[in-house]
Amino acid sequence: MGSSLNNLRVLVVEDEALVAMNLEMILEDLGCRVVGPVMRFDRAVAMVESGVNADAAILDVNVAGREVFPIADLLGEQGIPLVFATGYDNSTFPERWRESPALRKPYTTDDVERALKRLLAIAEARNPM
Repeated sequence: MGSSLNNLRVLVVEDEALVAMNLEMILEDLGCRVVGPVMRFDRAVAMVESGVNADAAILDVNVAGREVFPIADLLGEQGIPLVFATGYDNSTFPERWRESPALRKPYTTDDVERALKRLLAIAEARNPM
């Protein structure tokens, strides 16, 4: 399981400690390297603006009452593909992000693996080597 995800550096932005720890364990089980988790909106912005060393990101849509879409925009500008973790429907997302992969909370290891593999396939299709 997760062989194509080995050593994938995944930025995690999640403000709920237990959810962040669970996601960190899931990612490690899949062979990923976790960047973070980052639990504060302003810290996540600062990390991304300074050039975070990540291949992908999983962003909780709501971080301490703030929507994470400005961080998603920064990651998008840097070409870092992302998955949203949410209990919300994608139709509430800004139009730019409505087609992005999303993990529905609560999610399983299989859900995370599928979302990351889909994300990488989309990124590869957009930027073939």
